[in-house]
Parts: sequence; structure tokens; C-alpha cells
Amino acid sequence: MTEFISSSLPARHGFFTRHGGVSAGYYASLNCSFSSDDRHNVRQNRARAASALGARPEALLGLKQVHGPKVITVTAPWDEGAGPEADAFVTTLPGLALGIITADCAPVLFAGDNGAIGAAHAGWRGALAGVLEETIRALRALGAEAIQATIGPCIHQKSYEVGHDLHDQILSESDRSIEFFTPGDPGHFHFDLPGYCMSRLARLGIAASILPHDTYAEETLFFSYRRKTLRQAPATGHQISVICS
Repeated sequence: MTEFISSSLPARHGFFTRHGGVSAGYYASLNCSFSSDDRHNVRQNRARAASALGARPEALLGLKQVHGPKVITVTAPWDEGAGPEADAFVTTLPGLALGIITADCAPVLFAGDNGAIGAAHAGWRGALAGVLEETIRALRALGAEAIQATIGPCIHQKSYEVGHDLHDQILSESDRSIEFFTPGDPGHFHFDLPGYCMSRLARLGIAASILPHDTYAEETLFFSYRRKTLRQAPATGHQISVICS
């Protein structure tokens, strides 16, 4: 099993790759999304990720991610598959593990100076809608003052060619965001998703770090929804990023 960690996050955590699981085929091997694949395999994979961080498998919580700004403050754990629709969660409860599922979107993990932790799923839609800002507000509501954040493996600018629709929606919020685009093929642009996420956190005084891993380009390490789409493959897996309280 392979996972990356950030030296700037004091809480136990891991940004897991696609290695070390039991799934096969398009999901090989550490697919951690219940939205596809054999449920028994996914359960084993998630248990392996939790155990790698010293957490109980039943302590690993997940959400029904919908690319929005909603943040859940966890006051009690829930059963497998019973997570609410949201794209981030925070908690101060001890013994929990918060897991975010991605396959090109940015997983962002947070640690507060009071022991609060958070995890967010930040694709461009969620980032534009304010999921990162809402996560910081939720952590501060729990009493965190100094907050550290790391943006994990996601699609990077050289791999992320987009059209005018995404470009125009990002710029409609702030024309300063033009700095996150470079020219692509005619009518297209390359978008810097992790840089955009980092800038939004910086507006709130949060100095985030970015792990230098491109999910699209590093095929042996990561699942990628864009790679699956461009190849017209029928399915792909999803990696998990976890932070523990």
C-alpha cells in the first residue's frame, strides 16, 4: 500500500494511491468508492486504508459527494453508506477518520491547532461554490484558530484542458483568476486546479501546501476520471484521502 503524507499536517493522515487493495480490472486495486465495484471489495479496501493509519475500519466516515459547498460538522459517527450529501466535513470527536474520494478533483485535508480536523472534496465546481471557505468557517466554529491545509493528488494544469464554459464561470466570480489559466488548443485553456484552491484558502489567511502529484499523468499511481473519459473506458476506480482525529 502506498500513501503520501504532508509534513505540514500534524494529524495522522494519508493521501492514498490506487495500490494495495483487492479490487480487479478497471478498479485495480485500492478502489475506495462505493458508487462502483463490488461492495465487499470496497469495504476491504477502505478497511486497509483505515488500518494503515491506525484507525478502526468502522471509524472511517464518508460522504455522498455532490460537487457543492455544504460542510457537515460530525457530532456522531454514522453507518457505512449513510453519510449525508455534502463535500466536506469537520470534527473534534476523537477516534474518527474522515475520508474523501477523488479521481482528479482535489482532496484537501485540514488540521486545527485545537485538534479539530477537516476534509474537503474540491473539484472546480465545489471550489467555485466556496466549499473550502465553508470548511474553514466550520473549523473556526469548532474553536480552531491556526489551521493548516494540504491539497493532495489531483489533476494538474498541464493535464487539465478545459473549454470556455469552465473558464468563463471561474472568471465571472473574479477576473483575477485569469492567472490560473494558460492557453491550450484553439478555444481551450489549461486550468490550474490546485493553484486555484490554494489561492482561495490564502484569501482567508490559510497557507496551504500542494503535493506535486498529477492524477491524470501518473497512471501507475492514481485513478483518473478524465483519463477514463478520454479513453472511453467503461469504468474507473477512485482513491481515498483520510485524516484522523
